[in-house]
Amino acid sequence: MKKGALSIAVIFAAFLSTLSISNAAAPTPGSADDPVVTKSYLEQYVQGLGGSVGTGGGSNGLTESKIKEIIAQEIAKLPTNNGGGGTPSTGQGNTAMKVVALKAGQTILADAGSELIVRNGKTLAVSNDDNGIPDVTAGKDLAAGTVVQNNHLLIFPRDGRGVKPDLKETADVYVMVRGGYVVQNADGSKVPQ
Repeated sequence: MKKGALSIAVIFAAFLSTLSISNAAAPTPGSADDPVVTKSYLEQYVQGLGGSVGTGGGSNGLTESKIKEIIAQEIAKLPTNNGGGGTPSTGQGNTAMKVVALKAGQTILADAGSELIVRNGKTLAVSNDDNGIPDVTAGKDLAAGTVVQNNHLLIFPRDGRGVKPDLKETADVYVMVRGGYVVQNADGSKVPQ
């Protein structure tokens, strides 16, 4: 294998190690949670894939294109950070926004860390305490009962805050949500999602 191909393989191994620990607290280098990748380990791994590591290349040697293909396959196997947002208390880490329709009298309460954008209609901020909801677009906090501007990004620092259609709003209000949330009817019952 050429020196460049071996370098790519080493970079790949380091990349996989970094990805696997990126969401955890920083482990001690060389520990079981952050193993050191040695040349002999890499050689065993490559041989297990049906290739060989060395300077000769030969018919069994891995080419740079083969290594890139293996890297792509291994990256595809990595778990995605795609945690099912749009369902009560399970939206942690979801990167996609979900469109939710609110009927008159319904309230959407976002989980801590969730994001919300009102797309149409007149809505009001809801909070279970004196603190407001950060309107990132406007750069201000929205107290309970404040009108929420359409197409403004709201970030929810704690549970128990959300938005609801104004009492005069008769049409469905559409909001986009990233993260966990619960939709409640006026009587407090949860709407299945």
